[in-house]
Amino acid sequence: MKLHNIIRYLQITSVSIIFIGSFTGFLYEVYEMFMQFKIELADLLLLFIYVEVMGMTRIYLLDEEIRITYPLIIAITAISRLIILQNKDLDPSTLVYESLAILIIALAIVVLRLRYLKILEPKKNQK
Repeated sequence: MKLHNIIRYLQITSVSIIFIGSFTGFLYEVYEMFMQFKIELADLLLLFIYVEVMGMTRIYLLDEEIRITYPLIIAITAISRLIILQNKDLDPSTLVYESLAILIIALAIVVLRLRYLKILEPKKNQK
């Protein structure tokens, strides 16, 4: 067995474990919400994070690549969830820093999306 095949097998196994863990966490959170008869925004954001991780693993298994926008969207959702879960007596500057982090990540996503615009492609020599 070649080293390349061994590494690929390890990658598939690792990503499968991540998918199974995300799916299990998703089911557990849904079960907890059902048992408590209570759904909060932080719970929904956590479910969204699980769905995004499962989507990222699916894309990796199908295309053998990780699209950088998935982890960035997950990061925005995680920071948003952190803001929601924070105590109200925290220093307001913490909220500003977390908001700036979301803004920077959102700008990074926009820049990544702009690279596919035809307008930004270099013009070919016209004679």
